[in-house]
Amino acid sequence: MQFKDRVALVTGGGRGIGAATARILAEGGAAVAVTDVDPGPAEETAAGIRAVGGRAIALACDVTSQGSVDAAFARAAQEFGRIDILYASAGITRDNLVHKLTEEDWDAVMDTHLKGSFLTAQAAQRYMVAQRYGKIVFTSSTSALGNRGQANYSAVKAGLQGLAKTLAIELGPFNINVNAVAPGFIETRMTRATAERMGVDFEQMKEAAAKSIPLRRVGQPEDVGHVVAFLCSDLASYVSGQVIYIAGGPRA
Repeated sequence: MQFKDRVALVTGGGRGIGAATARILAEGGAAVAVTDVDPGPAEETAAGIRAVGGRAIALACDVTSQGSVDAAFARAAQEFGRIDILYASAGITRDNLVHKLTEEDWDAVMDTHLKGSFLTAQAAQRYMVAQRYGKIVFTSSTSALGNRGQANYSAVKAGLQGLAKTLAIELGPFNINVNAVAPGFIETRMTRATAERMGVDFEQMKEAAAKSIPLRRVGQPEDVGHVVAFLCSDLASYVSGQVIYIAGGPRA
């Protein structure tokens, strides 16, 4: 119960990595505010936590809107009394080669990932600075190292690494740790959608990917969630400004 008496807010918590992380934090004793732009899946995650005796609420939150973000944090703080942990997991893809990438595709990915992480971190730090304690984890990606057809996604994931390192410097004096995780191939709805966009069978795609991964398997959402939980725990109290790659090997 390393998160007993702690309160976590997870964005993109309705599905995939966000949902898995919300469950893991709750299993560790945290009260969790599960936020998602789609309130239905957020409520499914929160209900699952409550069904096994955990504390959780579901909140609709558009991370690209400062008003929506501030309202979600205010509601979570009102319900649970404080905010100790932010895991920013909300994300989308709009993949295409650069000559086909539209301005709308660029802006949508930038706004959701980079602006959304900034807005949620800005809201979180107001509570964390006042209590002189906090843990913030952003979701980068191995795509930050470059990936064909993902100019927007790769750029934003690299930007999140810079944001994490900068906020670690700014917020460290207030006992706030800021880090990022960078998953590789994780089996989620997002990677399934990528396979569909490419016209590739998802099972075949996973099989091919696993052959190039040293551990010879693709990742699961829980593989990321457990690393996030470590970074949000006091076991990682001297870890800040770091990017942890979760890719089954040393390279993407």
